[in-house]
Parts: sequence; structure tokens; C-alpha cells
Amino acid sequence: MNPRLLRRPARVVLPLSAALALSVIVGTADATPAHHGPSAPRVVSTATLPDIPLAAFSNRLVPGSVPDDRGVDLGGIGSDLYPAERRGEYWTVTDRGPNGQIAVGKDKRRTFPVPGFDPALVKIRAVGGRIQVLTSIPLTNASGAPVTGLPNQPGRDEAPYTYDASTPLGYNPDGLDTEGVVRDRDGSFWLVDEYGPSLVHVSAKGRVLARHVPQGLGLTGAGYPVVESLPSIFLQRKVNRGFEGLALLPDGDLVMALQSPLLNPDKVAGEESRTTRLLRFSPRKNRVTAEYAYRFDAVGDVEPGQTKTSELKISALVALGGDRLLVQERTDKAARVYEVRLRRGSDILGTSWDTAATPTLEQLDDRGAAAVPVLGKRLVVDLNKVPGVPGKIEGIALEGSSTLVLLNDNDFGMSDGPAAFDAAGRLVDSDVETTLVRVRLDRPVR
Repeated sequence: MNPRLLRRPARVVLPLSAALALSVIVGTADATPAHHGPSAPRVVSTATLPDIPLAAFSNRLVPGSVPDDRGVDLGGIGSDLYPAERRGEYWTVTDRGPNGQIAVGKDKRRTFPVPGFDPALVKIRAVGGRIQVLTSIPLTNASGAPVTGLPNQPGRDEAPYTYDASTPLGYNPDGLDTEGVVRDRDGSFWLVDEYGPSLVHVSAKGRVLARHVPQGLGLTGAGYPVVESLPSIFLQRKVNRGFEGLALLPDGDLVMALQSPLLNPDKVAGEESRTTRLLRFSPRKNRVTAEYAYRFDAVGDVEPGQTKTSELKISALVALGGDRLLVQERTDKAARVYEVRLRRGSDILGTSWDTAATPTLEQLDDRGAAAVPVLGKRLVVDLNKVPGVPGKIEGIALEGSSTLVLLNDNDFGMSDGPAAFDAAGRLVDSDVETTLVRVRLDRPVR
């Protein structure tokens, strides 16, 4: 969880109708410090999401789904950001909902204080200094039931517990921990999920049409089609570090990014690795067509002072022209954006790197990685050097050719540990706001 990045002078809870319609101009028009030159990357606008009670939001989409939100407001919509039909409007997606961890003995239990929460697609726009919610679409299975954000499989996913880690909750094979989102030309959506990890095709109304998972996952009981179409090596994803970034290329192909290196061949290798993977998927062919190795920078370069390599993550992809992408590398406190090109000669799909044969891709150091076709990259912007950018950026979009739109994941205002809720079971809010910022770059990227 993030430290407190933004603080409110007072917590104001608005009725849902008022919050959705709010358009008072209260944000900064330009957050650039006076000493910055005109060519330096700078924040040019900031907007925040007003307090919208999570029960009111959820029950409007799925009546009766959240009888008690424990004082949690709508949040987590910063899992991704994709341009909508009108300029300045964006599709976002929530993750699995409010969750945290509480240590019980030697174990860390995963808590779900609002287990009835259903992940949703949320269309937003910034008006002045506020984020307006324009449209929300709940994710449902084939019969129209909410998928929820609960884990899928005992033994593979973290066991779910109540807010105080005292009572086990049930698993749900329909559950999705949604992260990336794009909208296809036919109006349907594609999402990526951390549990499978999986690529999920969703109708314009939010119904799951198909969930593509690694071969051998063996997920049963889901209320929608499950297709084992992804390489089996992805079964070795780190818990809570499945697919997070997603991009829609101009030719209609999808590219998804694994948030962190696989635990391949074991946990030690995965925790110390700086090499993660991207997959290319053709909706027309309904299969994976390419795989790429991506090499992180040293963690201390991304976040000065950080020493844990396992803090490195990819959370966002943005498609440019041709086979070019923007790739975001981050920790919870810092982020960089790079440009890469998906060259045919960099494809490792079906090679020995798709196996646990040692040395694995994840075990290679810089010198070893030079022997495999790791994607080349060019730094576009170091967001850690841009004042006014919040932490834990997970949603990125490109506006024009030289403005990045960034959205953070505020984790629904939750923190880890037993102090996340008071004695009455109400949230002790972290005061981290969902914040959308626009950053003017020093040069175009198209």
C-alpha cells in the first residue's frame, strides 16, 4: 500500500447523484513550479474523484450486492485508462475491490471487507478539478450474475477472509481481479486479470464472453466460457502479480504485460529477476501469436534508494503507431515510461524460454539477457522527476502526441494491517485520492 500522498482538510461524503454530477472547478490549472523551463515535462492539470459511497455505487449496478460498505468509497478505478469516443473522456476499470492483508501468526491473510463488490467498467471525464463518473457497467457471467472479485481456486490463489481476517470467505471461479482495459471497434471490451492470469473478452454490456487462461489451469465451475489458450509457463505467475498492462494495436492485435517476472523455475529466481514477459494475442485468430522478453531497469534507477528488485512492476501499456508501445515500469512510489518496438526477431513464443529448462529467462542477469532477444527500449519520461504526479500510477493514456494522462490506484483508501478498520468495523481512510493528472512531455512521441 502507498503512504499518504494527498490529504483532505475534511472528509465530505456526497449523495451519489450529486457526486456524479459535480463539476465545480477547484483543481489546479497548472501545477508546474516556477523554476521549471518550458520544455521540461510538467503537470498541466489535476482532478480528483469525489467521495462516492461504495454501497450506493454498487447497489445501483447490482441491487443488493453490498449491504454494508464499511465506510469505503468508490476507488480502485485507476487500474487502467483507455480513451473513450469523445475527447477528454476515458474508460477505466476497477480491480477486484477493497482488499488488504493482516498478519495472523506467520501467515498473511488476504481480506475482502466488501465481498459483494463486483468489478466494473467506469467511464469518466475531468471537469475542472473533479473527476465525473459518466457511465458504469458491472461485469457479469453468462446468466447475468456478478462475477465478484473473489479468488478462484484453493491452493493457487490467496484464501479470502473477512475485513478482520477472522472468518474465511468462499472462493468464486467467476471472480476476476481486473486490471487492463481497451475497447474494440465493435464496442466490446478486452480486460486482463491477475488471477489466471487471463485475457477476458467482455460484451458492451459487461457480460463475459470468454476468458483465456494458461494451458493446464483447470478452472472449473465458471459461469462463462474458459479457454486454455495461453502458454502453460504463465501458470508460474507470482500471486497477485498476473497480467496488468493491456494495449490494442492498430492492426487489431492485443498485447498484454505480465506485471512481474514468473516464479520460474522457483520463487527465489522470480523475486530476484528483472525480466518479465509480454504476450501478443490475435482476436481474429483467437490465439497467442507472439511472446516477448522485457527487461526492467535496476530498481534503484526506477526508485532511488529502493533495493528490493521484487518491487518492480509493469502496470500500463499504450499502443502507438505500427508495432510501437509505451511501457510503464514502476514501483509504488516511482514510475518511468519507455517506448519499445515489437520486432519479429524478438519473438520467443514456443522456444526453450517458454519452459522451466535452466537457466530460465527469469534467471538471466544483464549479460545473460543480452544473449536472448530482449526488447530494446527508449526512455520517454521519468515521472519521478515530474512534481505533482501521484504514486502508484496504473492507468496511462496518450492525448495528442505530447500529453500523457495518468490515473492512480488509491486502493479504495485502504491500508494493510488491523488498523485499517476501527473498533466498529469502519474504514480508517488512508486519505489517498483517486487522481487524474495530465503531463505535458518535452517532445512528441508520435
